[in-house]
Amino acid sequence: MVHVRVLIVEDEVIVARTIASQLSQLGYIVTGTASSGNVAIAKALETKPDIVLMDIILKGEMDGIAASSYIREQLDIPVIFLTAYGDANTLERAKITQPFGYIVKPFTIKDLQIAIEIALLKYQLECDLRENRDQLATLLNSMSDAVIATDERGIVTFMNPASEKLTGWCKEEALGNDISQIFRLIDDVINTTIENSVTRALQEQQVISSGDYTSLIAKNGKKIPIGDKASPLMRRPNQIAGVVVVFWDLSAKRETELLKQALEKEQEVNRLKSLFISTVSHEFRNPLTVIQTAVELIDLKGANLPDAKRTTYVKRILTAVQTMKHLMDDVLFMGRSEAGKILFNPVPLNLHKFCQEIIEEFALIEGSLHEFVFTCESQNTDAVMDERLLHYILGNILSNAVKYSPEGGRIELHLKCDSLTGIATFEIQDQGIGIPEADYNKLFESFYRASNVQLTQGNGLGLVIVKRSVEAHKGQISFTSQVGVGTKFTVNLPLNPELSVNTIE
Repeated sequence: MVHVRVLIVEDEVIVARTIASQLSQLGYIVTGTASSGNVAIAKALETKPDIVLMDIILKGEMDGIAASSYIREQLDIPVIFLTAYGDANTLERAKITQPFGYIVKPFTIKDLQIAIEIALLKYQLECDLRENRDQLATLLNSMSDAVIATDERGIVTFMNPASEKLTGWCKEEALGNDISQIFRLIDDVINTTIENSVTRALQEQQVISSGDYTSLIAKNGKKIPIGDKASPLMRRPNQIAGVVVVFWDLSAKRETELLKQALEKEQEVNRLKSLFISTVSHEFRNPLTVIQTAVELIDLKGANLPDAKRTTYVKRILTAVQTMKHLMDDVLFMGRSEAGKILFNPVPLNLHKFCQEIIEEFALIEGSLHEFVFTCESQNTDAVMDERLLHYILGNILSNAVKYSPEGGRIELHLKCDSLTGIATFEIQDQGIGIPEADYNKLFESFYRASNVQLTQGNGLGLVIVKRSVEAHKGQISFTSQVGVGTKFTVNLPLNPELSVNTIE
């Protein structure tokens, strides 16, 4: 058994001797006695006791409470007060020194033993807690991640060096301030201030993390990409004591991601360029071959060429030139689109008249091979849209319906204008070959063609142009399809967009 060393501070000699005798009976070692505050401090310095029994009322200028305060703060020795006075004022003064016990005279030897043992246990627990706290502080201070702790009101109570470096706030400035002043966050995507994770953790009492694209605004205004996690500290279930937030600098990772994205984009651009050149070269070669052959035949036969044959060859040349013109239009459109500059020029349009004219245009050219039907269920079809882009949208979808539908197939264009929602809906239904489900996700990619188109001519740009023209209108496009049955495209466009003449980027 380790013997406990006790210093007795008592100005009554007989009482001091009695206490010393009782302590000896209990197995404690008395290191000395003192009758004044000054002597008590000197004896404590000299003998280094494990605990001090301190009478509150002492001889001299320094009473027991003042002496206890010095011994507690400077020597870190636990103190138990002995007093015949149990009034509220004395008790309040004694509490300030954080004593480990308070015994009112007269007391029994058993009272004395219980008070000493409880005081020693309490002191040991305090030492253990202090040691754990110091170890935790050392650990947190040595972490590369930033750490800030708050109380239940969101007031900063702790900052480690990493958090000082990231936030730009020194610990002395930050302690006692609201966390919202120190830990300011913004959403990088929309560049607006967001509620910090600490405040949310206090409100919701659960672990909170901010979004993927979050930045910390440092004291000097610098924006630093971070990741973070705020965890509530609970005293007991449903009673929050504060929050600790751990956050870390993502600047290097964000730069790496951006470089990776840029590299991937550059690789994709290079791939598209190569595909573009090969596709366009191939698409130009076919009509050029037709033109060259027709011209050679006209030149070879000369004046002996019958008028019917000459008319046929000229028609082939004109058709080939028209094909090249359409291809050039597609190429120019894609060039502007890839550069992020599509001219959007909304003008007043009567959609019923517009759809009627485009159907008549297709019926005139393709009427002998397909049946074209236009229906409209709305009385008022006035709108403000870009006429050129709308022609791209309906023209390309109708052209595909023609190319991939059998002769005699029915192609329908249905228009509906909803004045309540402000949306115009165009539905184009064909009875064509349909689109395989495996091709759905890539249908709007540049130069991609469905796997079942076989030898049907096309460059894979039509639906890309359609989609980007729809997006320029702030609209939406969708489709349903069944192989061997047909396909229906649905385009929803605002009737009156807020945009005026603009370049969409």
